[in-house]
Amino acid sequence: MSLAPSRLMLKPAQLRLILQIADAGQLQQAAAACGLTQPAASRLLAETERQLGAPLFQRHPKGMTPTEIGASVLRRAGVILHEMTGLAQDVHALTEGLAGAVHVGAVTGPAVDYLVGAIRQIKAEAPGADVTVDVMPSRELLGHLVAGDMDFVLARILPEFDSAEFLIQPMRDEKVSFCVRLGHPLDTGQPVGLDRLMDQPWIMQQRGAPIREATLDAFATAGLSEPRNVVNSPSLLFTISYLAQSDAVAPLSDEVVQLLTAPPVSARFSRLRLERPISVPPYYLLSLRRRPPSPLAERLRALVIAKARQQRPLAD
Repeated sequence: MSLAPSRLMLKPAQLRLILQIADAGQLQQAAAACGLTQPAASRLLAETERQLGAPLFQRHPKGMTPTEIGASVLRRAGVILHEMTGLAQDVHALTEGLAGAVHVGAVTGPAVDYLVGAIRQIKAEAPGADVTVDVMPSRELLGHLVAGDMDFVLARILPEFDSAEFLIQPMRDEKVSFCVRLGHPLDTGQPVGLDRLMDQPWIMQQRGAPIREATLDAFATAGLSEPRNVVNSPSLLFTISYLAQSDAVAPLSDEVVQLLTAPPVSARFSRLRLERPISVPPYYLLSLRRRPPSPLAERLRALVIAKARQQRPLAD
């Protein structure tokens, strides 16, 4: 006669007890290991054997040994307890933001600055966390966010998107630096005016990109025509390669130039000193109001904000 499923629903305490009995060979030692009195352990074992409909141990004057059925139950009991422990650990990790998956995006500046440090901390605490990062323009980032493809983004708010859909954490404006190869003719350590940069070769992002528009606006504000000798490329890797092999000037986010020129990278690039600073409109940390964040996404979001606050005060 087969056993009804309800008769096979053993509790973790029952599984732990029979495993301890098999290990110790003595009910008294097994009871102590499980934090039970011997009478309580005896009642629990008897209840377990009633549920299964068969004795699990042979009783001898010197101890207890598993029956054939007991040996079969013991093989599964260890697996079941291991899986239950793993399940509890998984649930704890997920609820504490130490496991699961998170997909975020950012414009270049915060991607190489705050996001890297925050992700490194997450991975130090939870190596198994599945973290995906995309670096792209704000328009693409907002499209992915609205579609539900990303948990949050570091981007600028654009007029074609309804800002009422977003939870908005102000971050800061993005500084523009002009990057050149080390030894560039204008890399003298002295401030450089835009009038001396007009006729230089340039490599810039496509028109409409915030850093390029801020750079061209700076020329216009100074009453100067925009540079004419320009290579257009959205690729940071191509830009770096082009700079290394030419006298071109590239307007990049301050964080990227800092990464290239300072330790530990210290590549052979330099930052031109400008007479006047150039800034890009501020970016924000954006998430969808209609989509509650997972614990991992919320943990990463909080770390990004904390990293940003450690370096400079956030925008109001």
